[in-house]
Amino acid sequence: MNTFVAAERALRSAAPHRLVDAVREVLCSDYAAKAVDLFMADYGLTVLRCVCSPPDRPESLPVHGSPAGRAFGAQEPFTELGGDGGVRVHLPVTVRGDRLGVLTVTMPSAEQAEEYLAELAEVAQVLAHEIVVAERDTDLYLQARREDRLTLAAEMQWQLLPGRSSARAEYALGAQLEPAYAIFGDNYDWCATADRLMLYVTNGMGEGVEAALLTSLGINALRNARRAGISIADQACLADQAIHAHYRGRAHLSVLLLDLDLVTGRLRVVDAGSPRMLRLRGRTVTRVDLEAQLPLGMFEETDYIAQEVRVEPGDRMVFVSDGVYGVAGPGGERYGDRALARAITSTSLLPAAEVPGAVLRELSGHRGSPVPDDDALVVCLDWFGRPRPD
Repeated sequence: MNTFVAAERALRSAAPHRLVDAVREVLCSDYAAKAVDLFMADYGLTVLRCVCSPPDRPESLPVHGSPAGRAFGAQEPFTELGGDGGVRVHLPVTVRGDRLGVLTVTMPSAEQAEEYLAELAEVAQVLAHEIVVAERDTDLYLQARREDRLTLAAEMQWQLLPGRSSARAEYALGAQLEPAYAIFGDNYDWCATADRLMLYVTNGMGEGVEAALLTSLGINALRNARRAGISIADQACLADQAIHAHYRGRAHLSVLLLDLDLVTGRLRVVDAGSPRMLRLRGRTVTRVDLEAQLPLGMFEETDYIAQEVRVEPGDRMVFVSDGVYGVAGPGGERYGDRALARAITSTSLLPAAEVPGAVLRELSGHRGSPVPDDDALVVCLDWFGRPRPD
């Protein structure tokens, strides 16, 4: 039987908590690997944490400045020589653009590493798919992502998210929240079909668990309306009614709703609150002026209207919460005044998945403190356009 087929079968038949053991056994027996380790990216995207770390292996590796981190950032296999004469191959563990971590395989020689590199990369992709499925039945991989303890509000928020990145031929998405281990109100959601991409960027009022509960109600109300097949304007109306029915106007949810037609590139937007949209076209960053409408839940029945925004292939759209653009530096200048545009321009060569983290690092420098006073959310959407059929 083909060695790759054997590896795929071993992963698909393994118990959810034994995926690392299964991939290690098959790679050592069929590919002559000397060691196999899985590292998961933590919630803050600062370290790669080892799953079931053996005693002779590090528990975590930095995302920036390590060979494994280089493979994670570039999304390409990276090979390094080991001190014992072996070769370590670091392989991205990614599913449909969502970067989960890195599979590190130690091979006896550079020749064997090169011979099996393509198949090892495919095994890492299969592993990524199996991890996503396995997380329904085990906490092992979620626990491995934790460099610190999550607050209860953060636990609730991370469980709402669809992922931190996604990619297709037409677009690429990336998102990140700060502080990763103590978020409470900001959130995002996306959903794609054959011809449409819908994206929500939310900023819930309040703090702690109360803010997380409000956002959870809002996101699930929007999902319920979206799955009924109605427009984003009507989705906003129904979610507005659901939030008002529960809170009676005492709490509201700011949200930016977007509906991108993947065939034509037509973008429809409902601006119901504080999240902002900026567009990078060429080397020019502009804030997209939208018709401001009421946040969800303020009044019993609010009508919402979608407006069209012109986008072109090659455009990068960046969405930020008020915890990003409203942050003041030591001198009093808000990040959204000029520094945000500079950060977006300086990250123009990065893939969409890396832009949010880079912008948030720039925000930390602008703030002058590593600890934020409010949630900060950055979402990046690159629009490539639909490829023409050959």
